[in-house]
Amino acid sequence: MSRIDPKATRGYRNRNPGNIEHVPANKWQGLAEPPSDGRFCRFVSHEHGIRALAALLTTYHDRHGLRTVRRIIDRWAPPRENDTGAYVAVVAGRVGVGADDPVDLHRHDQLRPMVEAIIAHECAGLAYPAGVIDRALTLAGVPPPAPATLRQVATTTGTGRGAMAVGVAGMATVAAQAAPAIQALGGLAPMVAIAVILAAILGVLLWRLRQPA
Repeated sequence: MSRIDPKATRGYRNRNPGNIEHVPANKWQGLAEPPSDGRFCRFVSHEHGIRALAALLTTYHDRHGLRTVRRIIDRWAPPRENDTGAYVAVVAGRVGVGADDPVDLHRHDQLRPMVEAIIAHECAGLAYPAGVIDRALTLAGVPPPAPATLRQVATTTGTGRGAMAVGVAGMATVAAQAAPAIQALGGLAPMVAIAVILAAILGVLLWRLRQPA
């Protein structure tokens, strides 16, 4: 039996890798024109499609009180249409929790693997680059922990107040080492992204200056 090309799947072609059904009342950000292929939503970018997937999962979590993988996937992929038990097992394994353990979908480290597992299940093993997923989750309001990453960079550039007088070269090092976190801001307006990056770096430097020498 030949393997399906993930990029030939309906979800990939629609830039809707969660296969979210089109409901006219749901005005998703980034809907394409036409907004539906007859059943499923169509989006202008993969980031917008993944953002919708993440936003729907957090709606299940917040509005409907679904706080375990089993309860979330039971609603996402009901047994009448899916092998829901197998789906639950795959997603729980990817997130690294038991099927009935509580999850917090406002945590990037739990939402991201759930989103990736659903995409892989819906689209024949499809895997997006990390930057695409992180940009989408940033659009959904659950960005990667950039401030923590920048703090770690600051603590590795040296110790004591003297080490923070790094000048241009030191700032370049901070920016380069923090690149994975900064990349996730690529979906924001340029001036907003720049402001976020500069504020985060300044906050880390001030925090470091307050530490004992």
